[in-house]
Amino acid sequence: MVPVADFDPSVTLTRDGRVAIITLNRSEHRNEINVDMSFDLADACLSAQQDDEIWAVLLTGSGDIFCAGSDESELASGWQEASALDRLRVCESVASIDKPVVAALNGDAIDQGLEIALACDLRVASSAASFGLTHLEKGFIPWDGGTQRLPRLIGTSRATEMILSSRILTSDEALDLGLVNLVTEPEDVVSRAIELASTIARHGPTANRYIKEAVMKGLDMTLEQGMRLEADLSFLLQSASDRAEGLASFLERRPPTYTGK
Repeated sequence: MVPVADFDPSVTLTRDGRVAIITLNRSEHRNEINVDMSFDLADACLSAQQDDEIWAVLLTGSGDIFCAGSDESELASGWQEASALDRLRVCESVASIDKPVVAALNGDAIDQGLEIALACDLRVASSAASFGLTHLEKGFIPWDGGTQRLPRLIGTSRATEMILSSRILTSDEALDLGLVNLVTEPEDVVSRAIELASTIARHGPTANRYIKEAVMKGLDMTLEQGMRLEADLSFLLQSASDRAEGLASFLERRPPTYTGK
């Protein structure tokens, strides 16, 4: 892996081919999000977004926990202030990346940790990981997108029950609900996630971005509006050189050489 940048000590950014690997790096604090980490993660996401050599992104945690939530000391000192929560919010930085984002959930993803995972497009999970939004047990509600993204992923009824009961899911339960896409042994999580991200990165990056835009924006549209968006993006893709390369490589039965144009 090639180091791209080091937002030491809380977030690191490296590269494996066309895949940017962002790692939450506070394992001694269970990778809990504090203000410094939220800014560092936002910087890493922006770097991955702006790098034209990066065609897919992987987000994981150091140690054996993905992210146990928010730093409780910072929540205790300022959670009643809207500005304090704003400084801790990170999910929009992840969700705003227009390239496919794969979460390698190397361990538990609880509270804000799960909200971060929900902001990714695909999730590969450790068989030892647990998942939950337990905010109500602490006297508040999910505040980094959990009430919006979880129902869109697993359905309104299941999401509401999970949040209201503060239920903790095992990895197998998360897989059954569609919360994660794949469950694997703990030691294989990152390698399987890199394999998935690398497979995605072998496709045309423009087409990948258009697919993500069609799916994500279409969720907030009527079916008719979504079909129109899909048609518009398909039309735009016709003018991309990568589209011509993809067709030519298929007809010539050779691997495509995409340029991102």
